[in-house]
Amino acid sequence: MRMRKKRNLEARLDACSDVLIARGSPCRNLKEAAENYRNLIDYRAAFGNGNPVSLEIGCGNGGFVAETARRFPERNFLAVEVCSNVVLTAAERIRRERIPNVRFLNVPAEILDCLIPEDSVERIYLNFSTPLPQKSREKQRLTSPRFLAIYRRLLQEGGEVVQKTDSAPFFEYSIEQFERNGFRCEQVTRDLHRSEWAAENVVTEYEKNFSEKGIPICRLVAVKERE
Repeated sequence: MRMRKKRNLEARLDACSDVLIARGSPCRNLKEAAENYRNLIDYRAAFGNGNPVSLEIGCGNGGFVAETARRFPERNFLAVEVCSNVVLTAAERIRRERIPNVRFLNVPAEILDCLIPEDSVERIYLNFSTPLPQKSREKQRLTSPRFLAIYRRLLQEGGEVVQKTDSAPFFEYSIEQFERNGFRCEQVTRDLHRSEWAAENVVTEYEKNFSEKGIPICRLVAVKERE
């Protein structure tokens, strides 16, 4: 079902401009944008400090990034969400709760390296990305080779991608792609809530719903290796 557009959406997005630092795509053709457009974020201007930066791709309503930012005030967080209706909820939440170390990008993930400097991100979070099981949509999966190439450009040496999903087939696909595309998989678990990493886990809204239905959560950390 299509989400109804929020009332006064554009005006409310404008009101969040202090935390919403990029909106939309520079052109309709994403390949053209990725090849020809550059507007790199100045982290000191965006956050007012030089703290390490983490990135969440597909932040939804902002629950995960809000809690993680509270736990780690010494880190900065960029949260990406392509849907304006959804990112508004997250941005208004961060402003309402006065969490100072989160900024939002309302852009498609395909153009992230137009905005984020190379070798500048410490960690990338992929929380419950849509599995897109159809073979015809493989290139759109956030752990497909084209996206992993983007992550490698953005991540520092030894940087990490932390993935959580309820889809076992997507998880196995992701492991295979990470290992084929310059990452080393660590901390692999197919039942996160019964693992040694459960205590430090920040539970998302989706995750809570899946767990209550008895669906195990898969998680891994993929470390960028030297070329």
